[in-house]
Amino acid sequence: MDLSTSYMGLKLKSPIVVSACTLSEEVSNIVQMEDAGAGAVVLFSLFEEQLKKEAEQYETIVRTTSNLFAEASDFFPDLDEYHKGSEQYLENIRQAKEKVNIPIIASLNGITNEGWVSYSQQMEQAGADGLEINVFYIPGDVQISSSAVEHRYLNIIDEIKNTVKIPVAVKLNPYFSAMGNMAKRLHEYGADGLVLFNRFYQPDFDINNLSLQHNLQYSESNEIRLPLLWIALLYGRVPVSLAASTGVQSSIEVIKYLLAGADIAMTASALYKNGIRYLKTMNKELEAWMMTKEFESIDAFKGVMSQQHISDPTAYERANYIKILGSQK
Repeated sequence: MDLSTSYMGLKLKSPIVVSACTLSEEVSNIVQMEDAGAGAVVLFSLFEEQLKKEAEQYETIVRTTSNLFAEASDFFPDLDEYHKGSEQYLENIRQAKEKVNIPIIASLNGITNEGWVSYSQQMEQAGADGLEINVFYIPGDVQISSSAVEHRYLNIIDEIKNTVKIPVAVKLNPYFSAMGNMAKRLHEYGADGLVLFNRFYQPDFDINNLSLQHNLQYSESNEIRLPLLWIALLYGRVPVSLAASTGVQSSIEVIKYLLAGADIAMTASALYKNGIRYLKTMNKELEAWMMTKEFESIDAFKGVMSQQHISDPTAYERANYIKILGSQK
């Protein structure tokens, strides 16, 4: 079976890609990922505010994006846990490129235009094959309009694409009021790929201590339905590479995403739970399913369950939802 695929013009030997996570902080782990069959590796995210230490700018971002209550800054991840500095990060890219042949995609989480541009350039110069920009932006200020939020994303991709030549993917959240149009505009501004979806760190309440809890929880397979829907709707309509990054726990989710039209499926939670070698199991199971269905390549079945290819496109629309509700009587 031919598991090869293309993502943002990069040739991958498998559609199963390691998403941004701390496992890639060690180059030895990246070597294991290649040996286990990963098509590519997205490195752990580099956070600009951790590097530049620009306290005033960071406080401004917190106030304008999470102006909800005194502890709103807890919405953001604990940046002290991301202990790799800029030079270390760039050195990771260089060493990984020396030791593996699969594409290495850098991941950047910036806060200022200068930071997005500067670190994107450095990552390209270090040898990254591509760049994933992760816009961790919570529009908590009630004065910020939806158009202003959209413009923020578009401005970032525009600035970066005018700076680097490597392909750039945007990791999106699912909360845009017109997701399809936003995807189209991101393509027009230069995005080579879209990653669906970003999982914001969402707080919980400790009702005994009256404090916020923001523990990291792994994604689960039952979370795939929303990105599955949007990948199926966008496939063939917006000419960008599509990556799925939510709920990939096994080959089953990989197959579903590919049927919807994704070029790749990203996973991290499954590797934390089962180890890096689990990539080999996922690839073998994907091959076995393809053999059963007599699909000789990924291209043979990619997108066959997308809206534009299924026999009844209304299955993705309101009319079908009404039918489902009626069947529950």
